Amino acid sequence: MWLRDRTRSEDGFTLVELLVAIVILGIITVPLSGTVVSALKNTGRTQDRMTLSHDAQLSSSYFARDVAAVGIRDYDHVSGNSLPFKPSVQLDAAYNQGGYTCGTAGTPVAALRLLSDAWDPADSMTTPKTVVVAYYLKTVAGGIELHRLKCPGSDTPADVVVAHNVKPSSITVTCSSACEAADVPDKITLRLVATKPSVGDYPITLDGQRRQS
Repeated sequence: MWLRDRTRSEDGFTLVELLVAIVILGIITVPLSGTVVSALKNTGRTQDRMTLSHDAQLSSSYFARDVAAVGIRDYDHVSGNSLPFKPSVQLDAAYNQGGYTCGTAGTPVAALRLLSDAWDPADSMTTPKTVVVAYYLKTVAGGIELHRLKCPGSDTPADVVVAHNVKPSSITVTCSSACEAADVPDKITLRLVATKPSVGDYPITLDGQRRQS
């Protein structure tokens, strides 16, 4: 009699209790897993949006500085106190457009090139260097990038990626006056669209105000 009572007092689960536990666990797990998946998706979307926002800030900083300096003077046509400009903005420009070389024959056509003077006392006090800054698109394995190629006279060119995941044919350039005229426009705007599947289209507008007058 004593042995039978001891056996019955041992802890354990019946089959019914086990089945009930499995059902309850399933009820809890389904919505919980959905919440986790949703959270992961939101995290990825947030990271993608931050990446696009970072590109917008980086490219905007470069662009504002480049437009502020735009303008090459026409020293062959000085009239009194007047020192006119030469055309200093180029659209859809080859690497050697107008005789100003920046890049090589393999460099893609630039949506925009900005020309400016740079004086180097160690080089010359009568003839400035011509600095060329080109904004062009380049196709890479992961998509299309917006590059900024700067050629400061005879110094080593610097090529920087300023935006990723750019939509093809999304770049447009507008100016406050005729872009490629000798009367250099005061304001230049470059617009493009970057995109990521989780975020969709992300418009980027780059504005620059010319500092020279």
